[in-house]
Amino acid sequence: MAKLYFKYGAMGSSKSAQALITKFNYEELGMSVWLIKPSTDTRDGAELIRSRIGLSCRAQVITPEEDVAEAYRRAGRHDVIIADEAQFFTPAQIDALRDLVDEEDLPVLCFGLRTDFQTHFFPGAQRLMELADSLTEIKTVCACGRKATVNARIDGTGRIVTEGAQVMLGGNDSYQAMCHKCWKEKIKAQRG
Repeated sequence: MAKLYFKYGAMGSSKSAQALITKFNYEELGMSVWLIKPSTDTRDGAELIRSRIGLSCRAQVITPEEDVAEAYRRAGRHDVIIADEAQFFTPAQIDALRDLVDEEDLPVLCFGLRTDFQTHFFPGAQRLMELADSLTEIKTVCACGRKATVNARIDGTGRIVTEGAQVMLGGNDSYQAMCHKCWKEKIKAQRG
């Protein structure tokens, strides 16, 4: 029985690496994988998924206007769908992925962030939290040793940014995974 999976974690928790490893594991068993990513994620090039540890692979890019189910049908039959940066898909696209699970008996594994730099849900992540059959947190740690849950946006001087657009692409130069306590304390110290 196929399921919709959401594997989420803070920045730096190796979500993309796990997506690519999962793809390799399916293909090693002779299965066909449709690897997709939203067009919003252009950090490593439009069609490339790259992990911090050096794994990379080309993926089909899905625009916000695109019907995911129709794109799947055009791409041909596959045994599984793996989606990276799933938080950037629209709620309607998440609904379409859910429909593919139900109607095609197709496993769909989504990897991504749960919340933004202000600890608010991304719309795609919220819909995944509502619809997924399986929710798995991919854990990483704060510099203090606690579990990191916040994607703290930082400026060029290392100060935490608390205002701005929900989506701003970046890596370790723009974001730092923190526990909620450290995040709150650093914001308070900046304001004091």
